[in-house]
Amino acid sequence: MVTLLENPLRVGLRQERMPDPQILVIFGASGDLTQRKLVPAIYQMKRDRRMPPEITVVGVARRPWSHDYFREQMRQGIEEFGEGIGPEDFWKDFAQGLYYFPGDIDNPESYEKLKVFLAEIDEKRRTRGNRVFYLSVSPNFFPEAIRQLGAAGMLSDPSKQRLVIEKPFGRDLSSAKALNRVVQNVCTEQQVYRIDHYLGKETVQNLMVFRFANAIFEPLWNRHYVDHVQITVAETVGVEDRAGYYESAGALRDMLQNHLMQIFCLTAMEPPNSLDADSIRTEKLKVLQASRLADVNNLEFSAVRGQYSAGWMKGKPVPGYREEPGVDPNSGTPTYVAMKFMVDNWRWQGVPFYLRTGKRLPKKISEIAIQFREVPLLIFQSAAQQASPNVLTMRVYPNEGISLRFEGKRPGPDLRTRTVDMDFSYGSSFGVTSSDAYDRLLVDCMLGDQTLFTRADEVEEAWRLVTPALTAWETPTDPSLVPQYEAGTWEPAEAEQLINRDGRRWRRV
Repeated sequence: MVTLLENPLRVGLRQERMPDPQILVIFGASGDLTQRKLVPAIYQMKRDRRMPPEITVVGVARRPWSHDYFREQMRQGIEEFGEGIGPEDFWKDFAQGLYYFPGDIDNPESYEKLKVFLAEIDEKRRTRGNRVFYLSVSPNFFPEAIRQLGAAGMLSDPSKQRLVIEKPFGRDLSSAKALNRVVQNVCTEQQVYRIDHYLGKETVQNLMVFRFANAIFEPLWNRHYVDHVQITVAETVGVEDRAGYYESAGALRDMLQNHLMQIFCLTAMEPPNSLDADSIRTEKLKVLQASRLADVNNLEFSAVRGQYSAGWMKGKPVPGYREEPGVDPNSGTPTYVAMKFMVDNWRWQGVPFYLRTGKRLPKKISEIAIQFREVPLLIFQSAAQQASPNVLTMRVYPNEGISLRFEGKRPGPDLRTRTVDMDFSYGSSFGVTSSDAYDRLLVDCMLGDQTLFTRADEVEEAWRLVTPALTAWETPTDPSLVPQYEAGTWEPAEAEQLINRDGRRWRRV
């Protein structure tokens, strides 16, 4: 029997599976993701015996590094961003499986040499021809890298060769379709793993268990009982050193179109027929197909952008977005986006979904809040100043867990009520902290499990949903017309109006 906290994707014997010996080839290996996330994740999983002894990592980048220098960089990453090196003998054994290959991503000769190099490593490490090609490079290089891998014959065996593509997958609907065509010319869909690390987070995965393994909640999960849904992903950091990327992306492309949209799908989807990858992804696709911006003819009623101005964070002054290094002083790039979506199906007709994300907000938090309708007749009006509707909150970060807000009677002889929370925390219930999302996603990819990865049609539908806002916001306009919000505050006034005109308000968490 599946309990509330078990992961539905790892129930039973599947929990014990270990990937076959293979080579993880990381393009863009000199970048932060490899040192901060990927190699520390592989190392820890090997220590936990969730990776085969033969696991091998080949880093590919332009820099003229040696194998030994690459190993030094990866060791620093494990020490600083992972859980530490541990026994020295274990590190030495792991380091023997770390290699570096200098090459240009647009040079066919580099791919031919890489193919020969991988064959040599394959024989030496006994990885049986199993390869995962991980594109951790600028999205501009995705099409060329995929074409070159295909031309070199390194993606010709769907049973042994897989392709992982980092976000963002395209810049808009047309570019996503174009990239999908490049992928489909080279690979089968079963080889492609479009990664969104939010789907690897424990609370996001357990959302399906919470809904579909507990009879108490699913009957209430519809328009008859739910007033509205708020999905929030808030960051306290500014653009930091990512101005080059962020100026061309902004909050809509960087966060809402992928991370928040995936959470939205899992929140609104129907129960799948089974837990296989395509059944789950098909139900998510149906949500996107049934969804729309609330009012595309009056965009300000369904989509608001904003940009942080100078303010204070943790008692220290911080610059506005346009004063950040590398940012155009006249930039119109949004660092905050709020959108209102409607889902036109029997379950959700008339229930608005409010999605918001932004930088330089007061708290770093990710959550899903299901606000239920008010009671039809408040008979305790004399006992409460203001009775609050019930709210069910799924906390993705921090303090992963679930809380239910309801009204209770205050102690004492008088009949007085107060809003209270019934809270559940993953950490205190299990006594362990959640593992990093990349741990799970890398294992699933190597196992050939696509459940937590997005399908081609799903990506395109997500872009379709946000296209009206993208089109409007990218039309040349006066930068002074982009709404501003002070760093350290929650949102621009226009975002308040977006939800207040519906008689609702944003949660202050």
